[in-house]
Amino acid sequence: MVTARVWVEELAWREPETVFAAWGDAPWCAFLDSGGPVEDRSRWQVFCRTPRQILVAQDGQIFRDAERPVPFKVDALFDRLRSIMPSAVVRADGPEGMPELPFSGGWVGFAGYGLGQHLEHIAPGHSAQDEPDWASGFYDHAFVWDRLSKRAFVTGVVLDGDQDIAGCQSVTAHVAAWEAVPEGLVAFPDVPRVRFRLDQSRASYCRVIERAKAYIAAGDIFQVNITGRYSSSFPKEFSNTALYLALREKAPAPFGAYLSCGAGYALHSTSPERFLQCDAQGVVTSRPIKGTAPRGQTPEEDEAFSAALNADDKERAENLMIVDLMRHDIGRVAQVGSMSVPEFLKVERFAHVHHLVSEVRGELEAGRDVFDLLRATLPPGSVTGAPKHRAMEIIEELEASPRGAYCGSVLCIGVDGRLESSVIIRTLVRKADSLTLASGGGITILSDAQKEYEEMRLKLAPFRALFGDEA
Repeated sequence: MVTARVWVEELAWREPETVFAAWGDAPWCAFLDSGGPVEDRSRWQVFCRTPRQILVAQDGQIFRDAERPVPFKVDALFDRLRSIMPSAVVRADGPEGMPELPFSGGWVGFAGYGLGQHLEHIAPGHSAQDEPDWASGFYDHAFVWDRLSKRAFVTGVVLDGDQDIAGCQSVTAHVAAWEAVPEGLVAFPDVPRVRFRLDQSRASYCRVIERAKAYIAAGDIFQVNITGRYSSSFPKEFSNTALYLALREKAPAPFGAYLSCGAGYALHSTSPERFLQCDAQGVVTSRPIKGTAPRGQTPEEDEAFSAALNADDKERAENLMIVDLMRHDIGRVAQVGSMSVPEFLKVERFAHVHHLVSEVRGELEAGRDVFDLLRATLPPGSVTGAPKHRAMEIIEELEASPRGAYCGSVLCIGVDGRLESSVIIRTLVRKADSLTLASGGGITILSDAQKEYEEMRLKLAPFRALFGDEA
C-alpha cells in the first residue's frame, strides 16, 4: 500500500492571471480556470507545473517520461495511470478556517476523442496527425485559489518512498516561487488577426445534416452530433500565455482550462459543460448540455430567448436523449438503483448563449474507481449521439476532418479518487504555427440544416471576436 501525506500552506493573495502570466509558457503546466459568476461549479482555480511524471498515448504508442514507448492498449494506459495512485491519503491540519480544497495532487490532462474511438472500437476514417489520444501529468502539488473567500493556498502530497526532507524543501520552493511572482500584470501584445477556414462549405455542411437526418428517419439512430473544424495559420512566436489570457477575457467559463502538453501543443478551453464529477465517496454527477439560444440585447429580449429555448420541442428532445445516454453510460459502473436525474431541462445563462442543461447522478459500484468510470463513459455522450456506437460510426462517415482533442474531456483526477472533468468544446488547439477550433450541434429529425449551421457559428462568436475574423 502506498500512502499519500497531504500538506498545505496558505499564501499571500496573487491574482490568478498574474501567476499564469509568469508561469504559463512552461511546458507541461496546467491551469484549471473557473470563470464567470462565482458558484459551486466555478469556485476554484488550480495551477500545476513541473509534473512528477507524464503519460501520453499517441500514434499507437504509450509514452511515459524517458521510458521506451510501448504499443497502445487501453488496459495498459489505465494500468499505468492507476500504478502511481496512492491507496490511502492522510491529510494534515491546514490553516485556521481553511475550506476543503478540491485537489492536492494527481493526474491533470485530457482524453481526446480518439481514445473514445478506441473504447468504442470505431475505426477512424481520418488521421489526426500530431494529436494525442491521451496526455497528462502527475503533479505532486497544486496552487489553489478559492474565489469565494479570496484565499490562496499551495498544497501537495508526499508519497511513501519520498524523503520527508525533500518534501519540506519542495514546500519551501513552491512558496518562494509564488512570492517571486510580480504583483502587477505585464502588458501583452494584441492577438493577431487571422482568418479561419472551415473544413467544408456551408452547402456541404448542410448536406451532411440532411444525410444525418436520413439515418434518423431510417431508424439507425435517434440523434447525432455533427461538427465542423476551422483552422488557421498563426505566428509561431506569439505567446500561448498571451493568447489564453485574451481568450478568457472574451469568454469566461465555469470550466475554463489551459493545458500545455509538451512543446508546441496546447489546449485553450472555455468550456461551459461539465462532463463528470466524482467525489471521494463515489457519487457521480454529469451535467450534459443540449440546446442553444443566443443572449438578448435587452433583459426582455434575453428572457424571450430563454423562454423560447425552454419550449422548443427539438431542443428538449435532444437533451432528453442525451440524458438517457448518460444514465446508461454511468449505469454501467454504478450501484443498481442509484441512478437519478435531479435536474431536467434547466435553462442556464452563459456569457454569449443560453443552454438547456440537465443533471444525471449515480453512485459507483463497490470496487469501481474513476478509471472504470472513464472507460464506461468516454467520449462524452453529449457530443456523440444515441445510440452512441452507431452515432460514432456515422460521425466518421459524415464529418470532413478528424476531431483530435475536440469532443474529448479535460480531466483532473485527485490522489483521493476524486474526478472533475469538462467536455472539450469552445476550445482552441494551438500547435506551433497553427490554430484549430471546432463547433457543432445535436441533430434530430426536427433539425433544420440552415439553423444548425448558424448555431455552430453562434457558438464560435467569442473566437471570431478575439481574432477579428468574420468568415
